[in-house]
Amino acid sequence: MKQALLIVDVQPCFDPPDWQVAQISQLAATLYSVATVERHDESATPFWRQLGWKPGLNDDPLVVTDKVFVKHGYLPPPALIDELKAMGLDRVLVCGIQADTCCLAAGFMLFDAGLHPTLLAWLTVGSSLDRSGALGASLWKHHFGGASVLHHADELRNE
Repeated sequence: MKQALLIVDVQPCFDPPDWQVAQISQLAATLYSVATVERHDESATPFWRQLGWKPGLNDDPLVVTDKVFVKHGYLPPPALIDELKAMGLDRVLVCGIQADTCCLAAGFMLFDAGLHPTLLAWLTVGSSLDRSGALGASLWKHHFGGASVLHHADELRNE
């Protein structure tokens, strides 16, 4: 099965847990991986005006990947989707920060592009609404089907 790993916003301003960074780093070293990093551009996305928050100016991903894509807002940039589509993948494995917002937004874009998104729930945390990520995993399963959420690393090895 041809697959790639998409790591969503694992960067300092979101304070990812150390275990998450370490485990994603291990997986990223084993297959083609890309990361998104959230940057602030108020003219593109009104984080400060609407939410009173903004990501760090120079936050960089905490996981080494083959390629990094800068985004402004919840959605990944179209260039990321274009690159993954061009690879002829069977699926895209997704993990990272905010299972119920940014990861879910990436899932919708991947799904609409025919890229079969699969959430790696054990490597994903949720937003401040549900840091466990359970809400995001439930939404992911509802929108993309039961097989679209993996809960343990051994499920990935059995594929």
